[in-house]
Amino acid sequence: MDFTQNKRLKQINEHTLIIGIDIAKHKHVARAIDDRGIDLSKRLIFPNSKEGFKLLLEWAKELSAQTSRPNLLIGMEPTGHYWMNLAYFLKSHGERPVVVNPMKVKKSKELDDDSPTKNDTKDAKVIAQVMRAGRYHEPTLPEGLYADLREGVKLFDIIQEDLSSIKAQIHNALDRYFPEFLTVFKKWNGKTALYLLKRGYLPKDIQQKTEDELLKEVKTSVTKNIGIERMRQLKKAAASSIGLTVGLRMAREELRYLVDQYELLNARLEALKEELEELVRLVPGADSMIAIKGVGPMTVVGFFAEIGDLSNYRDPRQIIKLAGLNLMMNQSGKHKGQTTITKRGRRRLRTILYQVARPLAFHNKGFKALHNYYKHRRNNPLKGKQSYVALGRKLIKILFAMGTRKCAFSEERMLRDIPHITDVQAA
Repeated sequence: MDFTQNKRLKQINEHTLIIGIDIAKHKHVARAIDDRGIDLSKRLIFPNSKEGFKLLLEWAKELSAQTSRPNLLIGMEPTGHYWMNLAYFLKSHGERPVVVNPMKVKKSKELDDDSPTKNDTKDAKVIAQVMRAGRYHEPTLPEGLYADLREGVKLFDIIQEDLSSIKAQIHNALDRYFPEFLTVFKKWNGKTALYLLKRGYLPKDIQQKTEDELLKEVKTSVTKNIGIERMRQLKKAAASSIGLTVGLRMAREELRYLVDQYELLNARLEALKEELEELVRLVPGADSMIAIKGVGPMTVVGFFAEIGDLSNYRDPRQIIKLAGLNLMMNQSGKHKGQTTITKRGRRRLRTILYQVARPLAFHNKGFKALHNYYKHRRNNPLKGKQSYVALGRKLIKILFAMGTRKCAFSEERMLRDIPHITDVQAA
């Protein structure tokens, strides 16, 4: 039985005023109903501004007094990022905003009028009706340290995307003007290769210099031991290059610009990574989590950036559901289909947990034993990827216990909690 659902339903009674809000970029629409689903007022259209938010609160409190319903339940769809400003405003004014799953709203549209019609006024009431059924959730609205971690990780992803774009553009430029460059250097971002690209050296420029001149110039900046043979190979590649020979002046500028951007983004990424790793150590229990063999600092950074403060959760199963790692059964009568995970939750959190499961299974003695147990147990043995998912679920429970109980990780304790694992290890 879903006790959480029952708890939500008990909160909705004759003293509750339910307000559903359809979120948009410039204007929002609010509708108010009672615990039976009856409209209590005309719609309220208010702008996406501080004055508009105040208007909503005034309207809600006035309606609350008129209907003798002091308990406000204000909810909305988490549409893009537009809902966040309103949610934080309501939270700062002592309200507890809730969100409803857009999928539930979409499936509930035809319950009242048997019509798939969509408009802001109808959607606001549908959202309120979904809330009345107890199908809502309190969103994680991080503040302070946890808000900084979330924004920092968001910036980290932006820089990584920009860095990937720059790398692709450098490859594009080399393919056009010096496709043989990577036959001489395995990586274009090695110290020697980067030095040449930063100066915009194309085949024509290389041919105009002797091997000794190239070597002498490179050694003034690159401390790595590089011999004359590499310069000889570079000269040979330049002489037989099929690269374009037009637009060379701007091609050199393009290479210089791209390399400058690459170095700048790399430096920003490293500085941000160091800052985030220092910041996450202020989270209670984070040092112990980072000490787990196979769990890196950025894994812990990403974990807290997604879930926020652990004190907001009563049970690790809430985080498992947030990550979309809760199990989905497929059974009907005698039919028993495959059990999978729902994948309805934070995709980035799910990705973090899956990616860390692999090094844990290889390098951490306890998780390696657990991985072998999942794959070779008598009942319901798991495949490799399924086992990594199971390890991710287990890691959530461990991190939750470490963060809430302020304890260190114990491989023995973890394995002791798994029934029959001793028999599997012996086999």
